[in-house]
Amino acid sequence: MIKRITKLMLLVITAIAIGVLWQRSQLAALALTRIDPVPETRDMIAQEHYAEAADYLGFFMDYPYVQADPDAQALQRDLAAKRDSLSYQAAKLSEGILSGTSDETIGQLAGVVTDFVVIGDLRDLAKQGLNWINGEETDEVIAALAAIGVVASAAQVVSGISTVSTGGAAAPTVAATTAVKGGTVLLKAARKVGKLPPWLGKTLIKEAEIVKKTRKLDSVTDLFGDTYTLAKTRGGLTLLSKTEDAASLKRMARFAEAFGEHSATLYRIGGEALLKTAQRVGELGQDTIKLAATYGQQGIHLLDRIGAIKFVKYSARTSKIAYKGDFIQLIARFLMHIPTWLLGVLAGLGMMVWIPWQWVTHRFVRLNNQEAL
Repeated sequence: MIKRITKLMLLVITAIAIGVLWQRSQLAALALTRIDPVPETRDMIAQEHYAEAADYLGFFMDYPYVQADPDAQALQRDLAAKRDSLSYQAAKLSEGILSGTSDETIGQLAGVVTDFVVIGDLRDLAKQGLNWINGEETDEVIAALAAIGVVASAAQVVSGISTVSTGGAAAPTVAATTAVKGGTVLLKAARKVGKLPPWLGKTLIKEAEIVKKTRKLDSVTDLFGDTYTLAKTRGGLTLLSKTEDAASLKRMARFAEAFGEHSATLYRIGGEALLKTAQRVGELGQDTIKLAATYGQQGIHLLDRIGAIKFVKYSARTSKIAYKGDFIQLIARFLMHIPTWLLGVLAGLGMMVWIPWQWVTHRFVRLNNQEAL
């Protein structure tokens, strides 16, 4: 009796081990937890980062599990009321005019207007000149950007005249000079708020010397083209600050092109892991990558491992059984912590117990005896 019970228990363990090995990806999906954006949104509001908070919460509000959350709905209303208030808009407008940078659209537009025309560049050059005359510290990077901006402004005028006279043949040149000009706007803003990566500051100082000598923008066109892509993206300053060299800047620009207004939020969630996954956006799809991001970095890693079709299928199944609470999720997490090798050992031992060893031994002996005869 005890022997049979032991055998049955081993059979159950074997079945579980084989099932876990067979459905490991599904269990990994069941073990995932979706991000609750409310706590982090509240932290951003406490720090008065209202635009960033709205973008972050807005990304998650596209998903039913957050749409149905009363706390998330209340936060979204509060953020909208704050950002729409006249006092807030006026403060952001003056911020953009005076400092050339802002985290809100109205302030960014004000900063762009002053910097896109030559006034902003001349203002910055004059300020750095006064600092030098007064023996105060000058910012070589701002001066370099202003110098490049002045050359870009002149090139825009020349290119614009050429476009008219050539019937549009010079339009690509206009686009290139506009990208350089737009890039200088973002880089100035990044420098002023401490988000310009060190490698880029050194590169700009060196490239500004070349531009001043040649009066041409050819050497900086690619660099500023990628920067301009980030300039047109919400949260572009944050994305820029994470780059380490020209190659990573280009990758970040392609990432921003693919995910647009959600780029900064996605990077906040997934960091370099998501940036790497995003390089497969053509294969995995934008919507699938965004769905995986709602599960955090574990979701991104799982998507990378099993692919888009399986991830979407398993995610849908997970959503359907979510009403059963945390119990199934806890079981899935426990089973996922069992090493694959141990599951294999358990499955093997269980099957060995059910092998009729007496019959096998008897058969083996009988065959040997027959051969001996």
